[in-house]
Amino acid sequence: MTIPRAVAATPVPPPAPPPAPAAGLSRPLVLLLATACGLVVADNYYAQPLLPVLARSLRVSSGVAGLCMTVNQVGYALGLVLLVPLGDLLARRRLVVVMLCVDAVALAGVALAPGMGVLLPLLAVVGLTGSAISVLIPLAATLARPEQRGRVVGTLMTGLLLGVLLARTASGLLEELAGWRAVYGIAAAAVALLALALRFGLPRLPAADQGQSYPRLLGSIVALVRREPFLRRRMAAGALAFACFQLLWTALPFLLTDRPYHYSPATIGLFGLLGAAGAAGAQPAGRLQDRGIAHRATGLLLLTVGIAWALLTGGHHLLPLIAGILLLDAGAQGVNVLNQARIYAYPAAVRSRVTTAYMTAYFLGGAAGAGVATTLYSEAGWSGSCLSGLGLAVLAGGLWLTDRRAAPPV
Repeated sequence: MTIPRAVAATPVPPPAPPPAPAAGLSRPLVLLLATACGLVVADNYYAQPLLPVLARSLRVSSGVAGLCMTVNQVGYALGLVLLVPLGDLLARRRLVVVMLCVDAVALAGVALAPGMGVLLPLLAVVGLTGSAISVLIPLAATLARPEQRGRVVGTLMTGLLLGVLLARTASGLLEELAGWRAVYGIAAAAVALLALALRFGLPRLPAADQGQSYPRLLGSIVALVRREPFLRRRMAAGALAFACFQLLWTALPFLLTDRPYHYSPATIGLFGLLGAAGAAGAQPAGRLQDRGIAHRATGLLLLTVGIAWALLTGGHHLLPLIAGILLLDAGAQGVNVLNQARIYAYPAAVRSRVTTAYMTAYFLGGAAGAGVATTLYSEAGWSGSCLSGLGLAVLAGGLWLTDRRAAPPV
């Protein structure tokens, strides 16, 4: 039998990938995923109100104790670069479960660590594997029906922000009841149970792309950053905003344990409740992007961060301190939400890599802020920390003033 020439010349298309599930996400599974985001991100913040306790317990200086936050954030940033892109090569459910199992083991090791030489590398592993939340969120968006996707992602982001908010409060209270090692022991058990729940609660999905090599996937992220000045500016603004956030929350426990406050770790942990302003402002900030005024809103939020630092210079009085914390949390979280909303204007084919680039810069900025805070507090006290934060806010404002592009080129 002869084959018609037109048919013979037509290339055979490759097999189509399996279609995404259309059933959507049930409410219990959405709540499980939101809980997972909150519990895992909390591991990165338990140490903040415990820094003075860790310094005394392990007999190190406040500057060395502050490295707990720095190495943890650097570990998280490395996870964003090295592990999160694996979601495009491996089955995501298995990747998340393995990462959380390693996270649980590292947390248990922190609880048993005899000194900083063991504690710091384990906290870096906790940060590295904690980047599993950046695999979970796009996984949830894939599983969700189009009409529920925004609500699902919003719920997960709320869980993440509440994890950041409540981690300090929980660690302060648990430390007072049972010591700082109990904080990490309980966290290890919670993450182990979470890994088990996700193993049986998440549907099994095939890998998104078995044809892409891991080195090429990583290299394409670097090429994207080089090519896109809009993305680089969002990365820089996000890094500066999170540096302000981490500088405040890393220096704050040292202020609150000193004159005139002399607060206990449990009381210091309660200050984490002030971060509710950040969680409450997340959804309104996203709506500003929908209204097309994200650029102007970003400028207003950066101004809010600057005003917050001016108030915080009077932090030896309680009312200016509380007002400054509220304003800085709302401003820094709002800038982050708007930055993420704006970079998602890039085509869908590059959004995962854009997210990896942005979040890596974001958490590296946080690590730098935490590291600067401990050094500045040791050398220049609370006033020096506040002046440094104000300088970061002014630098971010300068970026905003010179930014003439409202959206990425598409």
